[in-house]
Amino acid sequence: MILLISGIIIVIIIFAVIALYNGLVNQRNLVDEAASQIDVQLQRRGDLLPNLLETVKGYAKHEQETFTKVTEMRSQISDPNTSLGDKVKADNELTGALNHLFAVSENYPELKANQNFLSLQEELSNTENKIAFSRQNYNSNVMAYNNKLQTFPSNLVAKFGTFPAHSYLEVPEASKEVPQMKF
Repeated sequence: MILLISGIIIVIIIFAVIALYNGLVNQRNLVDEAASQIDVQLQRRGDLLPNLLETVKGYAKHEQETFTKVTEMRSQISDPNTSLGDKVKADNELTGALNHLFAVSENYPELKANQNFLSLQEELSNTENKIAFSRQNYNSNVMAYNNKLQTFPSNLVAKFGTFPAHSYLEVPEASKEVPQMKF
């Protein structure tokens, strides 16, 4: 009878360890998938940029510096060898350059009325929202994964596998500053 109870306890422990390990693998894969979604959205935006730039170039020929900056950041984001953190930094710079580009477009009424430009601007706006959601989703998955790594009993199982902690994507300090409104 004692042997049977001991055997049942051992089987329960084995199943618990397997379940904890599989839970950690599942959560790690969710973090990887969320990081991949950020790449997908960044690539989507990168694919829209050449069309936008070509549309604007005809109207704002003197904005070459902005066009160059957008092109540089786009190539850095689409480089598969660039780390996620560097892609996010380049993405933040790209967002600033795009904001400048859209501000410049205010000086060109014909451009603002151009249907192609308006369509591209709307598509980029939607993509920006998807990028923000993808970042939020990534951080949520990182939190859940890191919690599993740090809580008992899954932390014991994590020590025997390859489960490194992940970092959150953070807003750069420059983006945290509140813009000054002057009238």
